[in-house]
Amino acid sequence: MVVRVAQAARRFRGKNKAPKWTKPDGGTVSVMVLPLAVTDPADLAGLGRLFGAMWYIKRAVQRDAGARVDAYWAAHHERNGPGAKAVRQRLGLSREALERCAYRHLEGSVHLKHHASKALAMHMADEVWNGVQRHLFANATGQRHGRPEVGRRHDFTRIPGRARSHTTADKWETFRLAGTLHGHAMAYTDGGRHEMQQPRWMPKPTAPSGTVPTGKTTASGKPSMRKANWWDHTGPLAVVFAGGPAGEAGDLVLPVRIPQGAGQWARVEHFLADPGRWHKVDLVRRRKPGAPGGWVYEAHLMVLGPGHTSPAVREMRQQATRLDRIGGVDGNVSDLSIVSFPTALDPGTGVPASTEITLTDAERALLEKRAKKRRGRARALERSRRAMNTGQYGLSKKQTRRADRRASKGLPARTVTVPGGARAARSDGVPKQAFRRDRLSADYREQRARQTEAAASAAEHRRFRARTVAREVIAAHGVNLTVEDCDIRTWHRLWGKRLSRTTPGMLISALDRECRAAGGRLVRASTWSTVLSQHCLCGRRVSKTLWDREHRCIACGLVGKRDLVSAAPAAFVRLADVDDPRTAYLDGNLSRHAQIVYAEALEEALGESTTPCRNIPRGAGRVAVPRQRRETSAPRTAGRWHRATPDETRPVRDHTGKPGRRPGCDPQLTLW
Repeated sequence: MVVRVAQAARRFRGKNKAPKWTKPDGGTVSVMVLPLAVTDPADLAGLGRLFGAMWYIKRAVQRDAGARVDAYWAAHHERNGPGAKAVRQRLGLSREALERCAYRHLEGSVHLKHHASKALAMHMADEVWNGVQRHLFANATGQRHGRPEVGRRHDFTRIPGRARSHTTADKWETFRLAGTLHGHAMAYTDGGRHEMQQPRWMPKPTAPSGTVPTGKTTASGKPSMRKANWWDHTGPLAVVFAGGPAGEAGDLVLPVRIPQGAGQWARVEHFLADPGRWHKVDLVRRRKPGAPGGWVYEAHLMVLGPGHTSPAVREMRQQATRLDRIGGVDGNVSDLSIVSFPTALDPGTGVPASTEITLTDAERALLEKRAKKRRGRARALERSRRAMNTGQYGLSKKQTRRADRRASKGLPARTVTVPGGARAARSDGVPKQAFRRDRLSADYREQRARQTEAAASAAEHRRFRARTVAREVIAAHGVNLTVEDCDIRTWHRLWGKRLSRTTPGMLISALDRECRAAGGRLVRASTWSTVLSQHCLCGRRVSKTLWDREHRCIACGLVGKRDLVSAAPAAFVRLADVDDPRTAYLDGNLSRHAQIVYAEALEEALGESTTPCRNIPRGAGRVAVPRQRRETSAPRTAGRWHRATPDETRPVRDHTGKPGRRPGCDPQLTLW
């Protein structure tokens, strides 16, 4: 008799029955930069080891992804046969496959598990997959990114954290923000008895000890207790990382320094008052020679919902929405011109207004001074590189003649410490030794770090200036504007670094964001179908070269500045499809009507700027290039996060070229 025991079938985890969690407010997120007060040498060393471990994992995954991508493109016969999807599955070109690859590298190493965790490795693999995905699949315009390459360790400055769970309590797997804003304020205001004073050397909060009630009762009716952890910490804010699975150093606790100053507390409350909105923390470092260890560390806190907007900005946007005006924008290399009209084109409701965003003499002088300082730093870096690598450079003509004169006189040869000649290269011009193989002195590295810090500070000030100018523009001209769809990259190829003075592309992008935030829109029109710079308001075509800075129409007699006259017809551009710039055309009847109605007022607006702006000498130094002390860094602002997050794809917009079939609208419409 054989007795067979029925074995229970193996059970697998099924699909989650609960509804999928989605981000509120349409998926809008914002980011706040929180400086970390890292002064303990042990914490600095731990952060260095953490960034080093994550760099090794990212480099390994990038190399594996690059090899798989090469194999994918080499298997063209297989892609044409079974299909590209089958090839990707065989090679492991998917998000899950790269995550498993990161797990194998982490498990196969010995030292990496002491510093990095499995959750960090998974999220780093997700970032690598985002780059691979943009290379494999074309965007809406049919373009693909280049092959993913392995970067440099010095450029690795960001460790992405994993988003916390909003459906399971107390689940934050990587970097977590512990503490409360109230506890932070009470700790550094002495219980609210004086203003907040955060010392330079901020103490690290200690983990809670003892036991806390769980809110449940045991079988005997007694309250259930558990051991206290960081989730029970209600004191000062701190970023906590538990370390790797094999780590023995304990938790990495980094105190947070919240921003202080006029108007900062409302912004801090908006981001930090509700811990339920905290979504993810990324650990970021940036180079700063004066900081301990040469790096400063920041926590980029992603918060669910829109960013903070001050009451003054909200009121300004509401007033701009009520203006009821239409305007045109003309972007140029050296300036930005805006002309607007009342929507009803009635003299009783208002007159045309114009604004020119230009650089004053004081701003140009300040820019030249900073450019001279930047060139001096570049020369110092070049001298230091040549002095440390004398064998890679030849003598200059002057040094060669000097050596020949000494040799002809029988004098001993003099050692040249800084050769001024060309670099040793092959016959095809490629240097014999790559620049990354050069020896660099400590002074060179420090000077390069200071130059990088100054460049980042200047870039932050340019963004601040763009936001300020954009808000002033919509406050004077409304939120419904039209601009020609120009490719700024072409301007960079023609004029190069000179565009960094006026930043026309940054100004137009900031203007687009401000128009959308106020309820309007910055519409883009194709230059092929409108040709605004070559047309007059009367509809007549007036050909001008780039050297002609004045507009003169022989048909209607209109005389004005070229850029202002080009911006005025943009207000009367109509589009069959607002999202397609190629469908734009100029409504010549409406522009001619506006010219007749606003005869003298229009000539005055097109002759010079009629609205006050920050390009006047009184506020020029604070707007175009704000002054900054040497020992301070650029202000870090937090608002609506317009950059791509690790879980989002970067939007790509194609610049329109020559249109195809257009609607029945003649771009050269005239009344003659």
